[in-house]
Amino acid sequence: MYTMDYETLLTLQGYLKFFLILIVFIIFYSYVYSMYKRDKSGTKNYEKYTNLVHDDSIESNPLEERKEKKNKEQGEIV
Repeated sequence: MYTMDYETLLTLQGYLKFFLILIVFIIFYSYVYSMYKRDKSGTKNYEKYTNLVHDDSIESNPLEERKEKKNKEQGEIV
């Protein structure tokens, strides 16, 4: 049976850490870019979500309208 020495394990661990950090970096920045693109195109307005932190009382208006779903079996709006 083949056993790796300690130096090979450390080298392998270093490469795995590097690639894991690279993958997390790519996923994070692609998410940030998609948020930026949606904000600039007007699809989503993230400023109103940041205002939620300051105005979270029970009397405040909802940020988005609720989408109504129809119940397929009974034809009711849920």
